Amino acid sequence: MNKFFRAAYCVPCGALKMAVLKLTYKKNFKGPWISLISPLTEVTLDKGGKLFIGEKFRMRDGAKIRVRKDATCRIGENTSINCNNMIACHKSITIGNDVMFSPNVQIYDHDHDFRVAEGVKAGKYKTEPIIIGNNVWIGANTIILRGTVIGDNTVIAAGCVIKGVIPPNSKVYQKRELKIQEV
Repeated sequence: MNKFFRAAYCVPCGALKMAVLKLTYKKNFKGPWISLISPLTEVTLDKGGKLFIGEKFRMRDGAKIRVRKDATCRIGENTSINCNNMIACHKSITIGNDVMFSPNVQIYDHDHDFRVAEGVKAGKYKTEPIIIGNNVWIGANTIILRGTVIGDNTVIAAGCVIKGVIPPNSKVYQKRELKIQEV
């Protein structure tokens, strides 16, 4: 779609979404009035959840931000959430400035605690904060798991599963070998 047509369509939609979020969640939501947000996005804040978004925010079709009870999600300035991204926050997710997500990136600061008495059905979670630094690019189909810290000026290649500490100024990729066996 032509970028000017998309902007003419998404900027008013973004202003409307931001206004509704500001009115609905008052002190638990802060974000810019003007942003480029597709109407086909979802932002959910549960009771006590907090979401803070910086200026020049962009959010494309199918993207979802879910901030659960008493969790805090902070998204810096000039950050782009791409198509079908999912940010699911049960404790704390901090995303720096100038961060770009490629399509289908998933960020989860929690895991189901399957070891409790009733297993996954009990709805218990293990949580650890996620911190993504400034000037970071996350490639398509990447999954970022609880307890991850990604340093500034880092590139994460497509298809990675990330957990742990990634130092600043890094390029991260996972080598995979394609094996074909004739049957």
